[in-house]
Amino acid sequence: MKRRRTTLLAITALLAAALTALPTGSAQAEEVEQVKNGTFDTTTAPWWTSTNVTAGLTDGRLCAEVPGGTTNRWDAAVGQNDITLVKGESYRFSFSASGTPQGKILRAIVGLSVAPYDTWFEVSPQLNVAGDSYSYTFTSPVDTAQAQVGFQLGGDADPFTFCMDDVSLLGGVPPEVYEPDTGPRVRVNQVAYLPAGPKNATLVTDATTKLPWQLKNASGAVVAHGRTTPRGLDASSGQNVHSIGFGSYRKRGAGLTLVVDGETSRPFDIDASAYERLRLDSLKYYYTQRSGIGISDDLRPGYGRAAGHLNVAPNKGDDDVPCQPGVCDYTLDVTGGWYDAGDHGKYVVNGGISTWEVLSTYERALYARTGQAGKLGDGSLDIPESGNRVPDLLDEVRWELEFLLKMQVPDGKPLAGMAHHKIHDEQWTGLPLMPGDDPQKRELHPPSTAATLNLAATAAQAARLYRPYDRAFAAKTLDAARTAWAAARQHPELHASESDGIGGGAYADNNATDEFYWAAAQLYLTTGEKEFADFVLDSPVHTADIFKPIGFDWARTAAAGRLDLATVPNRLPGRDKIRQSVIKGADRYLATLKAHPYGMPYAPDNNLYDWGSNHQILNNAVVIATAYDITGASKYREGALQSMDYIFGRNALNISYVTGYGEVDARNQHSRWYAHQLDPDLPNPPAGTLAGGPNSSIQDPYAQSKLQGCVGQFCYIDDIQSWSTNEHTINWNAPLARMASFVADQI
Repeated sequence: MKRRRTTLLAITALLAAALTALPTGSAQAEEVEQVKNGTFDTTTAPWWTSTNVTAGLTDGRLCAEVPGGTTNRWDAAVGQNDITLVKGESYRFSFSASGTPQGKILRAIVGLSVAPYDTWFEVSPQLNVAGDSYSYTFTSPVDTAQAQVGFQLGGDADPFTFCMDDVSLLGGVPPEVYEPDTGPRVRVNQVAYLPAGPKNATLVTDATTKLPWQLKNASGAVVAHGRTTPRGLDASSGQNVHSIGFGSYRKRGAGLTLVVDGETSRPFDIDASAYERLRLDSLKYYYTQRSGIGISDDLRPGYGRAAGHLNVAPNKGDDDVPCQPGVCDYTLDVTGGWYDAGDHGKYVVNGGISTWEVLSTYERALYARTGQAGKLGDGSLDIPESGNRVPDLLDEVRWELEFLLKMQVPDGKPLAGMAHHKIHDEQWTGLPLMPGDDPQKRELHPPSTAATLNLAATAAQAARLYRPYDRAFAAKTLDAARTAWAAARQHPELHASESDGIGGGAYADNNATDEFYWAAAQLYLTTGEKEFADFVLDSPVHTADIFKPIGFDWARTAAAGRLDLATVPNRLPGRDKIRQSVIKGADRYLATLKAHPYGMPYAPDNNLYDWGSNHQILNNAVVIATAYDITGASKYREGALQSMDYIFGRNALNISYVTGYGEVDARNQHSRWYAHQLDPDLPNPPAGTLAGGPNSSIQDPYAQSKLQGCVGQFCYIDDIQSWSTNEHTINWNAPLARMASFVADQI
């Protein structure tokens, strides 16, 4: 639901308000209460309720009868306006609350009481009948006399009773210092190292000289030992660190630990089998992201749910979706596809890069020296299509491809052949909300050049990969790719609006030069036609240095063309230079990895971690892995393998960012249906789900309340409310799947 680079303001996940970045410090002042009558001793004044809520005094509390059947959290609310906030001052927001029956969700906010209703702090606790007390601190980003304390209660199918007391907004309090539990100071890959691979760890210590370390097996016996390498201050974490290398130990084992400086690491294995599991788990993620189909609990125990967006009440559905007012005069059936992230939106540009990278995982397995295509074959993912003699990965991706094809503007209509940029709800919805319970109106957003070229690129790639299994579908995708290419050539600068971020991410990108290059490359690789070869060779992207520190993603797609031109068999003139450019990019990432005390190929300028930094690290690792596929040089294999260590726990927070992998793992990713943190009846994300990771811009109010002044790696919190640091997305899981498959092949 993010969808812009960190240089832009983000659109909130729950409101359409643009957030203002908070100052790093806060003014100190005498503690002053801002809320009037927060104890409800004799009256409820000056508290207001929305017209559908009835409130009164009960035993010295404000109790409200909340109707069922509302759509959004803010459709039923209690609040107080005319509250004054001072920019830079820290406030403690506290209250007690209960809900009957058990388990209702409250959204408590401090924000602007008039348009555009900016939200500066929010939490969404689950209420219980007995009641709980809550207390939070945050720093105001504005001076205003029009603030509001609000308790938003809508979005539930059933009515309930809400009671609250002791509501306080106390100004002048010291800001809360958030201290994450980082566990032992020895940071390792908590999942597994390969027996024949690099093995590195990081020690956080004030020591400046070498320290002795011991590697112990599960029974506590010392099996290897050595001395650390002091690395000094790591700018990405603010920590003084040492490196530990134990790659010479090559025996398989489970439950090993590193002991150094009086600390014992979290346990880990030396075995390749974990990556074979991850190869499949990271791809199985996509089945539970499907729209328009019920998810079978038999296939994914604990994740079964009703189909979403099939016009079954209260859904408005996706089989007859109109455009936004004034955009078009038709409706489209855009059922199917993958939900993009933790919301119910579907986006062509994010779907495009995801489709390419997952298909490229399969294509690499066909051509790379260590590729094992059979590991991704029919039956490997245990999905509804298993057993049809088509590789399961292709079956899964086809669910998204069919949706992408449906987003194309029909013949005879204005902009025919272009692709609509996205389809999602008219307004933002709250958490939790199952896809089948989404009551919002769905809308098609205007076509864009970038979306059209994403369709052209992925459909062309699909044509060559599906041809052995379904020639008719391959022909259909190639025809759609040609049509999209021609339409984009006619409309080369039709860009999505950066302000179109209500109800879904904007995904604005004002330069389609890289998408043109990517689409032409894929069309050439599939057809071999001169038109597309000439376009590739004439493109300024073709000889540009595209392997930058923050790598590639949905808005920077040139690598999706360059990497495939370097590895998929073809006769493009100058192909050796293409391959050398990939090797040069990999060398740069290797140099970054070797210089980094935490051993990762990512060091953004000024340690400003990007939104979804974990997938940037993995995509940089993809470039290194591709250099190994091209050259066979061991340094690239080792660099690609070592890049995984950060993701699985060799990081400043000592956390595995992949759910279900490692002793301490991310499991509260921002999601409307993997929402166990808010509703115990709902699951955490499935095993193999990647969290976005540290994001220096911390755009969401929850992260802002906890992480002010954070340095690089510490700009992350595993909480469902932190949509800017802890979301999951289809395009972030794609490089995880690609790298897991690469590592699993290195046995």
